[in-house]
Amino acid sequence: MKAAKHEKRVPEIRITRLNAESIHADGAFVLYWMTAFRRARFNFSLERAVEWAEELRKPLVILEALRCDYPWASDRLHTFVLDGMRQNRKTFQSRPVLYHPYVEGERHAGKGLLESLARLACVIVTDDYPAFFIPRMIRHAASKTAVHMEAVDSNGILPLKVADQVFGTAYSFRRFMQKNLSDHLAQAPLEDPLEGAVIPRIPSLPAEVLNRWPAAREELLKADLPHLARLPIDHAVGPVEARGGTEAAGQKLATFVEEHLSVYHELRNHPDEEVCSGLSPYLHFGHISSHEIFERVVDREEWSPALLVQKASGQRSGWWTMSAGAEAFLDQLITWRELGFNMCSRVEGYDRFESLPEWALKELRSHAGDPRPYLYSLEDFETARTHDELWNCAQRQLLREGALHNYLRMLWGKKILEWSRSPEEALHIMIELNNKYGLDGRDPNSYTGIFWILGRYDRPWVPERPVFGKVRYMSSASTLRKLRLQEYMAHNSERSGSWRS
Repeated sequence: MKAAKHEKRVPEIRITRLNAESIHADGAFVLYWMTAFRRARFNFSLERAVEWAEELRKPLVILEALRCDYPWASDRLHTFVLDGMRQNRKTFQSRPVLYHPYVEGERHAGKGLLESLARLACVIVTDDYPAFFIPRMIRHAASKTAVHMEAVDSNGILPLKVADQVFGTAYSFRRFMQKNLSDHLAQAPLEDPLEGAVIPRIPSLPAEVLNRWPAAREELLKADLPHLARLPIDHAVGPVEARGGTEAAGQKLATFVEEHLSVYHELRNHPDEEVCSGLSPYLHFGHISSHEIFERVVDREEWSPALLVQKASGQRSGWWTMSAGAEAFLDQLITWRELGFNMCSRVEGYDRFESLPEWALKELRSHAGDPRPYLYSLEDFETARTHDELWNCAQRQLLREGALHNYLRMLWGKKILEWSRSPEEALHIMIELNNKYGLDGRDPNSYTGIFWILGRYDRPWVPERPVFGKVRYMSSASTLRKLRLQEYMAHNSERSGSWRS
């Protein structure tokens, strides 16, 4: 059957061809392998898969799989992902697609699933996410797949390929963004890529696929602990109160925009005020898009691109011509978040100590032998057993909530650097604790925060200090003087309860 002509909407700059294989027009369906953008809304990858399905007049199959052998796999991370999968199944039930949520019950049980579906597919679309194990997994899959496969960038407002360099400061990236972003604001993903889509339906996957790789049952998608207990993951890191999924993300966004956006610039550094958005875990797991967040802020501000300042100054405020709260928040959402994506997409060893700027490496190495005022092991840090009660409170928040207050995350890291045997060991400890317990760990934005502690995206500071050299120093005493912390410390004191859920 001749393929129908269908207008393409997804910008070419967001599409990367992963292999040299051809499109199999006689295949049974188009396959969208959902790996990072785990949502049905504002998703360029899903939109691209719909384009292919309509052009080829084929059904669309969406595979969302959850491995059990990814680094730091735990009840906490699994539960958050499963919340999203349960929401996706509910959403896709009434749409013209076949959604297949697969959860590995034992290590390597999912091996062969993608290859089996690929043999039946016309084309495969997946997510172009630049961090964690996903790039390596995608490249390997593409090399083993005998059908056209492409990855789509739905990470941020600015496409990853727009920048042809790695930016060393937020200022330089912000200036670049201000010069280039307006061209891409009009190229946002559709809110609902499946609305009005004319796609044939497929009743089910073949029996040989379903028998070996069945769809996850409701009890598992509910993340009931008895069912999680059967999986070979870390059960010591328990679930937290925060729930995953697009519905929870939308509620977080609505609360933030309506109640906290207007005062964000004034109060965001004060933990007692609790005005931060709390959206980073949902962005990390792809349960919400930065485009959707941006759209809600724009609607609240009654703003249009015509109001942008034409000069790209690189300054943090004034370019958007929005309220102070909105501008401060967008600087976090776009400048700082996408700065990390720029690094991860262009530097293979973005998570290695050697990736630090030369000046920071020189400072840290020249002071590596300095005496430390205190020395703690990974276990000491992990269990919040230091002499510093403010630091302990921050670590307990990470243990109990899977989150760290934005400002205190900086102090948390600076003290780990100061109290570790070497800067390399400090980096290892920060990555281990953040990625093991943080819902937003393992993300480009998380690596931005961790490496900022060591000098990335920063400049030399004077006076030169022991351990730090000219890398920026922070103290708990100064933080206690500047910030409102009474309620935060009471909530995260050792007496406030165990972190194990």
